[in-house]
Amino acid sequence: MAGPLEQFQITPIVDGPVDGIAFTNSALWMTITVIVVTIFTVMGMSKREMVPGRWQSMSEAVYEFIGSMIRENVGDEGRKFFPLIFTLFVFILFGNLLGLLPGSFTFTSHIIVTLALAVFVFLFVTLVGIAKHGLHFFSFFVPHGAPTWLYPLMIPIEIISYLSRPLSLAIRLFANMMAGHTMLKVFASFVFGLGAVTAGVGGILPITMMVALTGFEILVAFLQAYVFTVLTCLYLNDALHLH
Repeated sequence: MAGPLEQFQITPIVDGPVDGIAFTNSALWMTITVIVVTIFTVMGMSKREMVPGRWQSMSEAVYEFIGSMIRENVGDEGRKFFPLIFTLFVFILFGNLLGLLPGSFTFTSHIIVTLALAVFVFLFVTLVGIAKHGLHFFSFFVPHGAPTWLYPLMIPIEIISYLSRPLSLAIRLFANMMAGHTMLKVFASFVFGLGAVTAGVGGILPITMMVALTGFEILVAFLQAYVFTVLTCLYLNDALHLH
């Protein structure tokens, strides 16, 4: 039986025109995620009935959820960034959920993917702050109320804390998804191992644990998408208001 970490191996599906570039299983499931998200949003907006149906209700629920998140964490100025926050949330959420399907691939369990998303958010937020405040944006690294003589110590700490944001975003998402899928694989191996030596009786408990862990992983999939996007909102709030 394959080891618990083999499920994270990236394999090429179609070789590219240049060595080292290929269409991989990770790229495939990113593409599938984009298609599923597109179908979800298009079906939710296609009828626009006064009494919403199932798809419209789900789409409106996600829309209102993201809208309230932005209002609470960024304010009215954050409304213009709704498309970005919405896209990040549904892309990460559906990527996490689709990764739970048998035979699928969880691209959010790879740090290169989560780091790319986190670096994009970091650069975007920084550019928003500079575009709005100019050079005054760098006053963000000067702690309010701190005595001047502490600036040589406090300013480097603030800069390091700011630069660590993309790493924090990337590692949190990657680590949670990788750990959960590894645990599921370990319990799956117990099902086969214990079931084989006990005529199937010993596999009941691991199967029960797998069902419970799958439910927990669905919750984690939502929470990690939420945490990533709510932190993006908080970073936008800092950039816009220099808090």
